[in-house]
Amino acid sequence: MTRTKILIVDDELVMRESLGGWLERDGHQVEKAESGEEGLEKLAVNRFDIVLLDIKMEGMSGLEVLKHINENDPDVAVVMITAYGSIQSTIEAMKNGAHDYLLKPFDPNELGVVIEKILDCQAQARENLYLRERHKESVRFESMIGQSQSMQKVFDLIRDAAPVDSTVLITGETGTGKGLAAKAIHTNSPRRNGPFVGVNCGAIPEHLMESELFGHQKGAFTDAKENRKGRLEMANGGTLFLDEIGEISMRMQIDLLRVIEDRVFYRVGGTQPIETDFRVVAATNKNIREAVKTGEFREDLYYRVNVITFEMPPLRGRKEDIPLLANHFLQRFIQETNKSISGISREAMDEMMLHEWPGNIRELENAIERAVVVGKSAKITDRDLPIFNIDGMASREDHSLKAVEKAHIMSVLINNDWNIAKSSKILEIDRTTLYNKIKRYNLRKSN
Repeated sequence: MTRTKILIVDDELVMRESLGGWLERDGHQVEKAESGEEGLEKLAVNRFDIVLLDIKMEGMSGLEVLKHINENDPDVAVVMITAYGSIQSTIEAMKNGAHDYLLKPFDPNELGVVIEKILDCQAQARENLYLRERHKESVRFESMIGQSQSMQKVFDLIRDAAPVDSTVLITGETGTGKGLAAKAIHTNSPRRNGPFVGVNCGAIPEHLMESELFGHQKGAFTDAKENRKGRLEMANGGTLFLDEIGEISMRMQIDLLRVIEDRVFYRVGGTQPIETDFRVVAATNKNIREAVKTGEFREDLYYRVNVITFEMPPLRGRKEDIPLLANHFLQRFIQETNKSISGISREAMDEMMLHEWPGNIRELENAIERAVVVGKSAKITDRDLPIFNIDGMASREDHSLKAVEKAHIMSVLINNDWNIAKSSKILEIDRTTLYNKIKRYNLRKSN
């Protein structure tokens, strides 16, 4: 794990040495400066997590240094060191962005408590920043559910993989819960208190991927109005989830491999190396082995991410889990809609057990949500299900090849939010063919 980097700025030699000794014994990486000016010089060329700053110093005061830090690197936590007679200055420092203060004299235990509180706050802040930027990328269901043998095997693999820091590759079709499995690995790992940061590699345009991963410095390009952390920096101390890693361009694969190996990178437009420490969990619905053979995916990156691997089973291969999942989603949507529904009818459950679920768990979840919203009875009926009833799909009575194809295409489109690229890959046809079939069957995206 990367050690916390702490800068001590104090013009008293005894205080610098005492603080430095205590912090180094606790495993932190420490640098020292004997003046505010020297402290700012070190901050300009190095990245620190915490600054311990004396308020009263000859030359530049602690309050002046604090103001400079807040203007140029507000993510750095500043702890003011003060004597009793300077308490008014301490209050002013707290109002101006200091994270905490230590009143002389203090002991190592008091210092340790303050440092621990700051590290907890910084980890939470990184995850909160990521969550604000995720928008609609959140996972819909709260926990993995399954009594099938295939899912029990997945649970065992997660329990085995979580405690170690090895890279994990999760394979499986779209909608099988790869993201939820990645979150479970993180939650059960020693990094559970750090951030879980996801990157949907298939949803971010190639020209934006570099900035998303590495962040950028102000002025690096036209729209770079301010310094911005990338996902690699946000994931420091936690887990980086690379969803649909098979979609990353060859150029980005090279950069990503270098970061995974060295844990050092540069922001776009930046000149200072940034150290980061994260565990990589990747996922893909592609056959990466085949992609390596065809030259679409680097062999060295494949071996780097493929240390531990397992496959999420498709829903059609674990149909005994359908009743559990359906009732789980039913209870959730009942709470969200405040509707009085007592359960799922036998006919509706039979219908769900017969369906092949090409969209897997995501399709089942959407089906239950729709049934709860449109249902008028005390129980969910087969007529409430969208499997064969929604606009543009085949009726139960129409089993012609044309109707089945139309229904299947519509199902795939809906479960991929009408993403043409993803849908064409699942259907194993090119985009032009898919566009032609949408036009031929008069398929429309509902609002």
